Amino acid sequence: MGAPERQAIIDLPAIFHNVATLKAMAAPAKFMAVVKADGYGHGMIPVARTALAAGANWLGTAHVSEALSLRAAGIGAPLMAWLHTPSTDFGAAVAQGIDLGCSGWELDHIAAAAREQEHPARIHLKIDTGLGRNGSTMADWDLLVARAIAYQDDGLLRVVGVFSHLAVADEPHRPETDAQLQCFREAVAIAEDAGADLQVRHIANTPATLSRPDSHFDMVRVGLGIYGLSPFHDQSAAELGLIPAMTLVTRVAMCKDVPAGQGVSYGLHYVTDAPTTLGLIPLGYADGVPRVATGGPVRVNGITYPVVGRIAMDQMVIDLGPTGRDGFSAAEVPGSALGAAAVLFGNGHDGGPLVERWAEAAGTINYEVVTRISGRVPRTYIELTGAAEGSGVSGASDGSSVGMGVSA
Repeated sequence: MGAPERQAIIDLPAIFHNVATLKAMAAPAKFMAVVKADGYGHGMIPVARTALAAGANWLGTAHVSEALSLRAAGIGAPLMAWLHTPSTDFGAAVAQGIDLGCSGWELDHIAAAAREQEHPARIHLKIDTGLGRNGSTMADWDLLVARAIAYQDDGLLRVVGVFSHLAVADEPHRPETDAQLQCFREAVAIAEDAGADLQVRHIANTPATLSRPDSHFDMVRVGLGIYGLSPFHDQSAAELGLIPAMTLVTRVAMCKDVPAGQGVSYGLHYVTDAPTTLGLIPLGYADGVPRVATGGPVRVNGITYPVVGRIAMDQMVIDLGPTGRDGFSAAEVPGSALGAAAVLFGNGHDGGPLVERWAEAAGTINYEVVTRISGRVPRTYIELTGAAEGSGVSGASDGSSVGMGVSA
């Protein structure tokens, strides 16, 4: 069989490179690779294994169910999950040796699960240093710490970590990060004074790992960066030494010549102003491409075209122009473009589009675009070579001749 009609090509050597690069920046702090949300859309299990091969010390997920999937895949590395509800299977987490984040209300549930499993739970207490999501407030922190230490004295759990999350680390000039770090230091001191023997203190995300060495403490938690994407609006992945790991590609499904005045897609918001050739791209919002991202780039035969008209559930349209390159007539353009690889985004090594251009078209961030690529789009993998696994040096693809013969 040939290549899939549409696919997200995941460059595992690029992920290896990114983990190794970021781990070196964070040293001597330990490195947690965050693989939640199916590895930010890249595939949780392959990403986790690649990150560990590249030297990651821990893996992080949002949900216990994600962490249990990693254990079911035979991954025994230190593992933490931190976003829970009263329905969370704390018992399974304790049984599988999964560290649990605890903001307060979960403490009694975790202790009950540990009692039932007859095995102490490992918890990381979370302090809300200013983000305003989960985590204990500073007003409630002393009581939470005291309750946790009481359970620890009873042999039901061990307080092995204190953690928090930064709100504006992707804007390094903002003073709120300094305030959050000071609050974090105070919370850590309170926990240690109460008797917590902490193994890891962690607050740094990808942007803080890159820009705030004073936030590294004992461990950094890196998500976006391991997938080769920049958290900063004024620095590209390449400038940070990272390689984007996902290439989203399909094939041009149809080409046709149309007259001036031809409306395109629902609402007819785009109307051709001259005779032209339209190309049909068989990806849409059911595949995770944002419906609002009209103008997003699609690269065909070395030329990047903007999407015209509204993006539909399964498809979108590009305007190939009234004439082709090198003197081709409009009538000849369909023959040259039909079936050609159509790249929405990739690693940019040949000047092709990056995912940030789709984020700009959709008025969102690169995180959202990659994580929302749906399961209808098959993931195919560029595998690690033995040299990359053993050397700490990536064999990451330069984007040429992968999958559909596409250069991304």
